[in-house]
Amino acid sequence: MKIAFSPCPNDTFVFHAWVHGLIPGAPGLDVMYADIDITNTLAAGANGLDVMKISYAALPWVLDKYALVPCGGALGRGNGPLVLTKSGGEPAELAGKRVAVPSERSTAYLLFRLWAAQRVPNGGLDIVVMPFHDIMPAVRDGAVDAGLVIHEARFTYPSYGLSKLADLGEWWEEDTGLPIPLGAIIAKRSLDKDAIARWARASVEYAWAHPDASRAYVMEHAQEMDPDVAKSHIELYVNRFTAELGEEGYAAVEALLGRAAAEGLVPAFDMALLRS
Repeated sequence: MKIAFSPCPNDTFVFHAWVHGLIPGAPGLDVMYADIDITNTLAAGANGLDVMKISYAALPWVLDKYALVPCGGALGRGNGPLVLTKSGGEPAELAGKRVAVPSERSTAYLLFRLWAAQRVPNGGLDIVVMPFHDIMPAVRDGAVDAGLVIHEARFTYPSYGLSKLADLGEWWEEDTGLPIPLGAIIAKRSLDKDAIARWARASVEYAWAHPDASRAYVMEHAQEMDPDVAKSHIELYVNRFTAELGEEGYAAVEALLGRAAAEGLVPAFDMALLRS
């Protein structure tokens, strides 16, 4: 079975057991490690893999071909994207400014646009897409006025001399009371979604039961990340929603994508496909 997920610590931690043949009955995996912007594009095209980790924000483009697997993904509280600048400021000051984002088909981007619609008068943002690891240097060096950051940037942005303008996770939770949908696991509709969910859940449970077993694998793909940062990354993004999306998780996904569709940020789609 061909699978694509990122080299980030949460993904390698979650899938370590399955990748290494430790889940009884699960098929072997042929792994492609790729940034989520790449997997979003692959899933929407003709060359998508059997199972993929994509952004929840990209689901409306692919639900005709892929089913949402209710485990293995990233959704939770206290782990939302940040809006960073060199010197803080107020949200209204972003009007007309150049803002770097990691993707226009990311949950981070949808949250940012929904937040900006409330907090930045007259819109007019100049959006620049760039790889997420380039965003903080671009803000630091003045190439852009602000940056939307994800992943371990939550822990490392002070080392770039940057300030937090907004925590979009905090805003979302205050506005909706719901957790934040970040990365989704999807499977081709021709496959057995329930079986894939069982294998993914078993891999999550193995990771929790044997937290040291995946350490070498995680750090091999962690792009020279500090081990303590990798550990914090896993603790933040791997949680009960990773094992089972549940009703609260589905409600969060429906709220995000429903709002985004109403704002014209994603195409209209049949909401029932999220659960089928």
